[in-house]
Amino acid sequence: MYVPDDQAKQYHKEGYMILEKFFSPQEVETLRGACANAITEMDKRIDAGDPTVASINHKGKRYFLPHVAQKHEDIEAIVFGEKMAEVVTKTLGDEAYLFLDQYVVKAADHGMKFSWHQDAGYIKYRKVEPYLTCWVALDDMTEQNGTVYILPFSRAGSKELVDHEEDPELKDQVGYKGDDPGIPAVVPAGTLVAFTSHTFHRSSSNQSDMMRRAYLIQYSKEVIRKPDGSVHLNDTPFLKDGRIVS
Repeated sequence: MYVPDDQAKQYHKEGYMILEKFFSPQEVETLRGACANAITEMDKRIDAGDPTVASINHKGKRYFLPHVAQKHEDIEAIVFGEKMAEVVTKTLGDEAYLFLDQYVVKAADHGMKFSWHQDAGYIKYRKVEPYLTCWVALDDMTEQNGTVYILPFSRAGSKELVDHEEDPELKDQVGYKGDDPGIPAVVPAGTLVAFTSHTFHRSSSNQSDMMRRAYLIQYSKEVIRKPDGSVHLNDTPFLKDGRIVS
């Protein structure tokens, strides 16, 4: 059993759970290696003036590097493996699809903050069933290096999706302006923090002298489509009737 029952209950009650050292050192190194390559590729795209990556990627400061699993078989094995199958089953249920996977990186000394938001706040055109975000720490996480902060449902006052506004400077979506600081995930590398797409979370800037790297995997109960019927991001099947089908 990879997911203790008390953590699964907390997820459904408060919108999050924390599984320390969920991934092995070898799995963490695999994810770190691909992350380094992805940063190099993104820097080249930014230098070339690629408009598709310039909105929330800031060279040498903050990166969002998507679609990792489709480029690396060893990472695909993690994303569609037995460990993640149990996480998904205990949070979403017996049917699930990969929605998105990406690295989120903050550079040393000046890695930028990320504002309070719900992940579903980035899907503007329709409401969807709450989906699952799995935030994997690839470094030991501290408040100094900009770990993720979670706002439990009981402290947010609601489990519902709220309207978000765009931060004009950072281009982030902002959905909470209260004064609750949230709960920091001060955890070792390899830890998985799972939360719903309606759970408010944020992260502060990286004030350490080391890079802060995380890997996000998101799964949905349904295929999420755009208004024209096309697939939004990804629709790779993962679970059907509780069995791995990918």
